[in-house]
Amino acid sequence: MKNVFKAMVAACALMTALPATAEAKLKIGAAVYGLNAEFMQIWAAALKNHPAVKSGLVDVTVFDGKYDALTQQDQFNTMITQGYDAIIFVPIDVEAGAAAVQAAHDAGIPVFGSNTRVNSKLLTSYVGSDDVKSGYMEAKYVLDKIGCKGNVVVIEGPIGQSAQIQRLEGNKKALAECPNVKVLEDKTANWSRAEAQTLMENWLTAHPGEINGVIGQNDEMALGAIEAIKGAKLDVKSFAIAGIDGVTDALLAVKAGNMASILQDGAAQAQGALDLAIASKMPDYKPMSDIWKQYPDMPWADGKAAEYSVPWTPVTAENVDALLALRK
Repeated sequence: MKNVFKAMVAACALMTALPATAEAKLKIGAAVYGLNAEFMQIWAAALKNHPAVKSGLVDVTVFDGKYDALTQQDQFNTMITQGYDAIIFVPIDVEAGAAAVQAAHDAGIPVFGSNTRVNSKLLTSYVGSDDVKSGYMEAKYVLDKIGCKGNVVVIEGPIGQSAQIQRLEGNKKALAECPNVKVLEDKTANWSRAEAQTLMENWLTAHPGEINGVIGQNDEMALGAIEAIKGAKLDVKSFAIAGIDGVTDALLAVKAGNMASILQDGAAQAQGALDLAIASKMPDYKPMSDIWKQYPDMPWADGKAAEYSVPWTPVTAENVDALLALRK
């Protein structure tokens, strides 16, 4: 009987220890606006490849917001109910996302912004890039190529998302420097290559021979415009076209001389946010991602800074092959 009792005690001790071990692993959720396009797929893949995830220190779940603010709100409610330790937020809407952040804050769950912004003072910190700067850079490329005269079209991201708002601000800043340039059309294609292709097809019909440049607020939309130009049997190289993100097809298009692009390092944004989220729960944690060495001008600051700005990298003929090699 004594041996049986000892075995029962040992079994109970083991059963008690197992949940404690499970609870020791941090559970972090990432609510992203949508996973249809390559850029956010790169972002999500980098999050799951973070050393802390691969070593088993944390469990990470990525929630696909399907480009809908209400879906993201529901996903926050799920994470709150399930007791997640921290949330990384990539919102579809700068205003609507504030309610989700408030709900998490009220539940005692820290929220870390990444890539796109939300109008809330309750974020613990934010890791992203200066979208006003990228909007200016891409528009300036187009305007310089057409000699600061002629006609352009602007293809915007989802209306109300911070990247759309800030990139448009940068676009307009560059356009103000070229008063002889006329904006023939300016509409959203919701970061979609297919929607941008349809827009450009319509614009080429409405303005035959008049469009000199295309300012696409992301690469997918710039690539959609290129498809429309090719479909109309026009010479792509006769247009000045620019996008933002540095997705694989855009890198290839830059190499072919068909467009310009600016690399947005989604991997750094994702892994940086995860390091911060872990540090908020583990005071002695040291960042495990290599991105802090990659960007010495973005210091770790003990994980306490309110904002971390990941630099932009213009894609050039000199660096495009090296960037493409990283995608293999």
